[in-house]
Amino acid sequence: QVQLVESGGGLVQPGGSLRLSCAASGSIFSINIMGWYRQAAGKQRELVASISSGNSTNYATSVKGRFTITRDNAANTVFLQMNSLKPEDTAVYYCNAILSRNSGGVYFQYWGPGTQVTVSS
Repeated sequence: QVQLVESGGGLVQPGGSLRLSCAASGSIFSINIMGWYRQAAGKQRELVASISSGNSTNYATSVKGRFTITRDNAANTVFLQMNSLKPEDTAVYYCNAILSRNSGGVYFQYWGPGTQVTVSS
């Protein structure tokens, strides 16, 4: 079993900051890519940011310069620092990990349950 557990969501005013965390636990051999997706009401889920095991990062255009993704490989944890938040950042944020559970080289994708981020005055 593998679990991803997010924390750090909440209500924040426009221009404020939040830091999301996601810890992966269970039977994990190695984690390739970790990332954050979000889904606003009535919209499709979209990639926010991702980071490889070698710390190469990728960001959605809408969050570049405002959000920073980092990871702690030893703790199987990924973070998303969100600054200068806007109302349009309001969404459920989901943690994602592509990982293997043994040395066989087969990778699977796992999702966390999601955490709500609301940006409103």
